[in-house]
Amino acid sequence: MSDPEPHFCNIAIVDDDDAVRVGLSSLLRSYGYAAQAYDSAQALLAGAALAQCHCIITDLQMPGMSGIELLEQLRRQGNTLPLILMTAFPEEALRKRALQGGACCFLSKPFEASQLLGCLRNAAASVSPPG
Repeated sequence: MSDPEPHFCNIAIVDDDDAVRVGLSSLLRSYGYAAQAYDSAQALLAGAALAQCHCIITDLQMPGMSGIELLEQLRRQGNTLPLILMTAFPEEALRKRALQGGACCFLSKPFEASQLLGCLRNAAASVSPPG
């Protein structure tokens, strides 16, 4: 699998686990993507940075607002940003809810970097190139 072109100006990473945020940020940067990390869905929604995002990668289970609740709130607001959900607890009902709700990808932790990069390719195909 070839490496994807860094199609996005900024990818938001939302996870309550600091190690996951740091690891994903480093991985994405190593492939030429820009990444901003947030420790909660509320932190992402509270800042003006959401307007600068071109894709969101979020954990499913987090305190406060879950990743699927984040997805559903964004869609209710008319926000169609590509969203990749990841979870260590891949229940079929949640996967189905996420994909029907508009998530572009549902990853089970642990996952390979190539799986995430494939999801980013799918996300890139769903949005217009900047400019």
